[in-house]
Amino acid sequence: MALPDGTAPLLGQCHCGAVQVRVTLAGGFARARRCDCSYCARRGAIMVSAQMEDVTILQGGENLSLYQWGTRAAKHWFCKTCGIYTHHQRRSNPQQFGVNVAILAGVNPRDLGDVPWVDGVNHPADRPVTRRE
Repeated sequence: MALPDGTAPLLGQCHCGAVQVRVTLAGGFARARRCDCSYCARRGAIMVSAQMEDVTILQGGENLSLYQWGTRAAKHWFCKTCGIYTHHQRRSNPQQFGVNVAILAGVNPRDLGDVPWVDGVNHPADRPVTRRE
């Protein structure tokens, strides 16, 4: 099955359907990625980017829970009914959301082929800031 190009708005939803979103991707699926940080590696999601203004919660905003840890640089939202991760505010670009590919209608993550990994374990936003005297 061919992937949508991502330039037109895509609809998505969590597993139970309580949370529904509309997303226009920044760069389509060409920059899909996985992350090896302690959180992403465990959830196993493939993510694509969207500008914050290009993600609209159509339904169920009150059903989203926020998870943060460590430096709290990233904000991860998931459905509090079914537990599916929908999107997160990125550490590397706080003006963008990373969106879980698996929630998008008409998209099968297997159609993305080999998806590259990013080094979330050594992310610069998680390094301690040192003061220069």
